[in-house]
Amino acid sequence: MKAQFTLVAALLVLAASPEVYGVPSFARQTGLACSSCHTTLPELTPLGRLFKLNGYTMTGIKEITSPGGQEEAKLNLLEWLPLSGFFQVSEASTNSPQPGAQNGNIEFPQAASLFLAGEMASHAGAMIQFTYSGIDDHFGWDNTDIRYANQGKFAGKDLAYGLTFNNNPTVEDLWNDTPAWGFPWVAPDSTPSPMAAALVDGGLAQDVGGLGAYAMWNDHFYGDVTGYRSAHLGVGGPNTGQGYAVNIEGIAPYWRFAYQTTKGNNYLEVGTFGMHARSTPNGVVGPEDDYTDTAADFQYERTLPLAKRNDLISVHGVYIHESANLNGTLAQGGAAFAPHDLNTWRLDATYHVGNRYAATLGSFVTTGTTDPVLYAQSPVGGSASGDPRTDGLITQFAYWPVQNIELTAQYRNYFNFNGRATNYDGAGRKASGNNALYLLVWFIF
Repeated sequence: MKAQFTLVAALLVLAASPEVYGVPSFARQTGLACSSCHTTLPELTPLGRLFKLNGYTMTGIKEITSPGGQEEAKLNLLEWLPLSGFFQVSEASTNSPQPGAQNGNIEFPQAASLFLAGEMASHAGAMIQFTYSGIDDHFGWDNTDIRYANQGKFAGKDLAYGLTFNNNPTVEDLWNDTPAWGFPWVAPDSTPSPMAAALVDGGLAQDVGGLGAYAMWNDHFYGDVTGYRSAHLGVGGPNTGQGYAVNIEGIAPYWRFAYQTTKGNNYLEVGTFGMHARSTPNGVVGPEDDYTDTAADFQYERTLPLAKRNDLISVHGVYIHESANLNGTLAQGGAAFAPHDLNTWRLDATYHVGNRYAATLGSFVTTGTTDPVLYAQSPVGGSASGDPRTDGLITQFAYWPVQNIELTAQYRNYFNFNGRATNYDGAGRKASGNNALYLLVWFIF
């Protein structure tokens, strides 16, 4: 009880920070405004990071409780079901129309999500997301993070520790410079996308199940180790792996280590993460692909006290290097040779004007091994050179008329796309033809 009281007291003090936003079931559970845990959704404030670290378990509402005993299980249960949702309406258009397709596509909705998010039991909580996609016209399981959390002491310093069961490497992370929660936080799904991305950079999202342990010591040092297995949805068991490019052999370990510190109005996090996976493409036996992803990241925040508000500058950066031997893909004719490297850089900076406006500028660069088979030629989405290089800028402006409605305008500008600036697909299309204007209205309830 003492540890829980200390946590609640700390959270209430942090809640005075000016930033605001979040999944509404968390706000209903804690009694705090959304902006206490978020700046730009899903960017977390110090309070939001602490809330997640401690298993989504802080509550400011009445619970159904039973003290339990030696032969009787304890009960901590919210009096209401912690449900919330969002609804996104968007419009996206590219600089040059895609051949034979309408330009300027409105999606109503682009996506709609339901969340079961909050405390589940004593020391246990979850964020479970179920999403409808307008492009696919069906519901599907989305990001899920179920946690057990507790507190103690180690070497005389505070220790927060727990277990996480999740379905997307980096979804359990506390910071917004790793792939699951990194910028851009919203994006069009009807415009062309680059061909290449590292496995840890969204390649396993909602296609795995992982169980891991994490800890934060002395409010500075953080570590997380999780093991993942393939968990394909919508197929009968046992898993045959057919039709899936990644079928994890054994356990794929994911690791995450970070250091955070605060001095005055400045906050800094620096860290590293990565994973190793062996995979048999399109089956569970045969030649294997081997992936090792290693990454470095940082997050910097500076609060700017002004006359009637606190503005915030936040900066995120990440570099991911993937080293792969694609023996399985090569054996199936999907690559010209086995050894491959891929490098990804992303950097973004946001200026938050109070909690009503936010302007972001982000850059992205992907380079890697040229392979005309793996990155094959095709109109719009392919590469005439077999080069995965893609780079450009993203400019975004967001406005909140109220805390649970977001209006976003985003422009994505490509310098190179799938290897070139001009005729990148062998069909005459320019990289700049994929420059996209994206408008979004986001209702959260």
